[in-house]
Amino acid sequence: MKATHPVPAVLITVAAMFAQVIVGTAPVMLLDPGDALYRPLGMAGITLASLGLVFLIRRLPGHRPWRGVGLTMSWRAAPEVLLGLVAGAAAVCAASALSVTLGVATWAPEEAGGLPYLLAGIVFALFSQAFPEELLWRGHLFDTLSARLRPWTVLIVVSAGFGALHIISNSAADTLAERLLYVLQAIALGFACAAARARTGTVWMAVGVHTGLHTGNLLLPTQDIAYGVQLLILTGTLGLTGLILLAGRRKGGTTAAPRRPADGQTGQGEQSYGEMRR
Repeated sequence: MKATHPVPAVLITVAAMFAQVIVGTAPVMLLDPGDALYRPLGMAGITLASLGLVFLIRRLPGHRPWRGVGLTMSWRAAPEVLLGLVAGAAAVCAASALSVTLGVATWAPEEAGGLPYLLAGIVFALFSQAFPEELLWRGHLFDTLSARLRPWTVLIVVSAGFGALHIISNSAADTLAERLLYVLQAIALGFACAAARARTGTVWMAVGVHTGLHTGNLLLPTQDIAYGVQLLILTGTLGLTGLILLAGRRKGGTTAAPRRPADGQTGQGEQSYGEMRR
């Protein structure tokens, strides 16, 4: 079975998700956690490990071309990251404001550090989580699955697979129900990021949306009262963000590289996102 088949492709992506953290942070384990270089080297290591792993995965039998990952270098890259960041942060800020209004959360005390702290947090989120994870899920896997599956199926798989991994995430969830709701909001985040990839054909806006989640939490931090309800609200705002991004996608398809039919298929599942709603 080729590595580009949907099942092994998802499993390889899951394995790479863990590997990039283990490999990327291994060198900094030699440092004291209080060392000034501990966090910067760690996030740089994860990003570099992700790039290396995706490059190696794309060299497996039946590999897709590198350009399909969607790291297109053009003048649009920076604006797409920024627009995605605004979209993701807006979804989180709206959810936080609504949660406080409904009484299921309260505003958290303002963190000391001001703007430098905010910028440092955004940069750390970008290079330790958003970029490496989006490169894997909405970059490599999105393109790989697009060669065999219909567009909506690709959206579902890259969102559900990404979200399912968050069952073991470190979160404020105390009960099984809250953990499942945390997974649900992670699926919604994955959907919003996948919608950004579908809209632009590159991974940059998806990176921005993912970074925006963390930016929103830094801008308007909250303390939960009814964490499960707060997660449901965030799931709703992220899901709505994904739908809005899909509604604004460019007509005629969005993949960064031409897709070829899978073995034994005629390519009937490769219609563009512009055709998906017809």
